Amino acid sequence: MPSSPIRKLAPFADAAKKEGVQVYHLNIGQPDIETPHIMMEAVQHANLKVLEYTDSRGILSLRKKLAAYYISKGMDVNYEDVLITIGGSEAILFAFMACLDEGDEIIVPEPFYANYIGFAMAAGIHIIPITSSITNGFALPPIASFQEKITPRTKGIFICNPNNPTGYVYSESELLQIRDLIKEKDLYLFSDEAYTEFSYEGNVKSTLTLQGVADRVIMIDTFSKKNLHKQD
Repeated sequence: MPSSPIRKLAPFADAAKKEGVQVYHLNIGQPDIETPHIMMEAVQHANLKVLEYTDSRGILSLRKKLAAYYISKGMDVNYEDVLITIGGSEAILFAFMACLDEGDEIIVPEPFYANYIGFAMAAGIHIIPITSSITNGFALPPIASFQEKITPRTKGIFICNPNNPTGYVYSESELLQIRDLIKEKDLYLFSDEAYTEFSYEGNVKSTLTLQGVADRVIMIDTFSKKNLHKQD
């Protein structure tokens, strides 16, 4: 299993800082949004006599609040379908392990988040890349090119929307093409939607709004990329 190529940059940055060089970090999605005071106050004033284990699915009240948040965004989500993990990375790994068998393949448009490779290797599956092009802003590659990559071991398609690292936001038309393909080929659709609030030209359409594929879509989200000041 390879180490994260993103983390390999850290020692170079640290060495440069020691020499007085100004370093601008473009290598990691480190939050720079102030943590909401209500969250910090809840931690600081927690009156817990015993710090006990919680439900392995996540705290019920949190799951219900998250379901309400997604419903407000037009998604048909029941709190029983929401699972809390230790970050989006663990969610991706668990999704792979729950849905795929060793040796299975998933098709992923590239460029993609480099750590997907490590998660796939840990789950014993294979990423089959399909190249998007800078000439059209890294739009979704033609569906025909996905079909060419499908083999008997293909079990899913994985997209990141908005994409990390390109920033491309998939259109409704593109998502519908993917929906039709996974229905036709009986595939899962894994969708990393961590950066939905980093779209500055309108709302990002979630895969959870796609009709007729609720039983085969796994959407991954994360708190670290959310501006919780805007939420109730």
